[in-house]
This record gives sequence, structure tokens and C-alpha cells, in this order.
Amino acid sequence: MELLIAQCDLGPRIPGSTGNRQLREMILDLARKQGFKAHTLCLEATDPMSGEPVEVCNIVVSAGPEGGQRLWLGAHYDTRPVSDLDADPEQRSTPLVGANDGASGVAVLLHLMEILGASPPPQGVDFLFFDGEDSGLSGESDGFCLGSRHLAATCRDFGNPLSQGTPRGLIVLDMVGQKNLQIPMEAYSVVNAPEWTEAVFDRAGELGLAAFVPQQGLAIFDDHVPFLEQGIPAVDLIDFDFPQWHTTKDTPDICSGASLAQVGRLMVDLIYRP
Repeated sequence: MELLIAQCDLGPRIPGSTGNRQLREMILDLARKQGFKAHTLCLEATDPMSGEPVEVCNIVVSAGPEGGQRLWLGAHYDTRPVSDLDADPEQRSTPLVGANDGASGVAVLLHLMEILGASPPPQGVDFLFFDGEDSGLSGESDGFCLGSRHLAATCRDFGNPLSQGTPRGLIVLDMVGQKNLQIPMEAYSVVNAPEWTEAVFDRAGELGLAAFVPQQGLAIFDDHVPFLEQGIPAVDLIDFDFPQWHTTKDTPDICSGASLAQVGRLMVDLIYRP
């Protein structure tokens, strides 16, 4: 929970904001301390809400053996610039704190980096921190997942840090911190990467992790979709039954260390027991 709270203490992490840059530096600093290779991959995009240009910066942190088959783990580190689903109309222009929707997945990845720094993994692992995931207009998918769209489209390009190996699969962590966590099998993942999705949930079952429900859930447009479109196996771990979604109530008090621990335990097992 400490890593989740530390992100929220930075305030809104909207692309181009001070909080976004500070979190980016936090991620890069941790990567350097662990001795990992870290790359910042920026692009100029158009802010879907303002129509103004904005810099969107993905981060790729690589650990373990170079090349070969690799496990990709991703989460978006930006937060939504408005709480447009808040029950109070006067709060709907307030930027999201994003404790669950943003900080939860990143917190798991940051702690995994600490673990891998202390105990090198047997396989290559790439941490993908996506920017520009959550600034789109409600109901219009084109404005969402700006960072992951670009990274998926360029991941095989010469010079891209992800081009040096072959992805075993991508796991996206999004909204994995709420209390009483229940993560079903997201529908796009099931349809487009059935073997990878089943492998991830089968492992959760072996570990007795009750937060993972091996039943198909909703289809959710998230950072895994651009990778599925590139033919890369990807699964989205997300509990979309989240009443505080896109509201000012998405704060650390609604999150649970126990939920984060279940997700982290699964990731550790998939890393060290390929």
C-alpha cells in the first residue's frame, strides 16, 4: 500500500502534468537502483479533451536475461483529468486521484521490480508503464490508450527495447487494488488469447488465489487491446465492478493491501516458475 499511497501523494498524474513527470522519475529512479535497463519512449499526441498537443511518455524497464522469450507486465501510470462519473455534478471537472484506476497496477509493478532486483529472475521480464491511457472522451475509444497504441505499433521496430526478445505474453494490471477484489477473465483476452488467458488463471487457481474468477467477464477496451491487434498474446486483469470508477471517491482508503498481495503473488509465480 505504501507504493500506492506514494503515487497518490503526487496528486493528479495527467499526461504533461507535474505529477506525471514526478511519477515517471520515481519509476526510472527505482529501475536505476535495481540495475535494470530503462527507456523512456515519448510521442507528441493530441489531448482528446482539449485538442491541444501533449507529450505522452511510455516507460520500458527490462530485467533478467537479455533476448529470448520474455514476460511483459504492464500498467498505466497516468490518471484521468476529470471525475466525469461523480455523483456530484460540481465535482465532475475534478482530476482523479486514481488510487485503484492507475496507482494499483503500478504499485504491483514497482514492488516486483524491487523483488527482481534482490533475486534475479530466470527469464527476461519487461515492465511496460503506459501513459495516456485515460484521457479520452467517455464513450469514444479513440481517445484512450494513446501510449499503448503507439508502443504496440512500434514494439518490433529496430531500436525499440521490446524488439530484442519474443514475448511469452503480456499481462496488463488495471484496477487491481480494491477491497474484495474479483477479477474475471476479460472477454477480449478470452477470445483473442485463450491459451494465455487460461494459463494465467490456471496458475491463480493452483495458488488458491480467490480474487481470480475463471469465468468470462465483460469486454473492456484497455491497454492490452492494441497488443492483441498486433497478434501478441495479452490478458487484462481488471475488476471492472468498481463503483468509484471515474469519481472523486477513487482514493487509497478503498484499496486493500491484501488485494495487491494476491495479484503480486501470481506475478511472482509466473516470473520465477515460467
